Amino acid sequence: MESIKVKDYMNKRPVTFTVSMPLSSALEKMLSANQTGGPVVDDRNKVVGFLSEQDLIHKLLKVGYHCQDSDNVADCMRSEVKAVLPDDSIIGLAEEMMPTKPKVYPVIDEDERLVGVISRRDILRAIAAQIDDCFHHPV
Repeated sequence: MESIKVKDYMNKRPVTFTVSMPLSSALEKMLSANQTGGPVVDDRNKVVGFLSEQDLIHKLLKVGYHCQDSDNVADCMRSEVKAVLPDDSIIGLAEEMMPTKPKVYPVIDEDERLVGVISRRDILRAIAAQIDDCFHHPV
């Protein structure tokens, strides 16, 4: 199971956001994609932040109260982002995720460009596949 890599289960077409995107657009994008968050990328597809449901809720409660849509993703994204590499171990990442908050990690290549995202659900799919394989092919 240690040999399963992030690239084997990552979402290669994640929803992304830009720093200048209005929050209303980010909300629509997140809801239509059924994702709990996504990377914020620059024009070279490098990750510059992360926008989560929690970030949006917190900011939109304030914005909605005043009925203004003047804020953008840069106003509520987290700029410190933990990214992983495609060849990282799924098991290593799962162990790292347990005590930490992020539910979704950007996956970047050697040039630090976004190539996908991996979520807790993706990790569960990997573990489920291994468990299923164990039951169908006992040792």
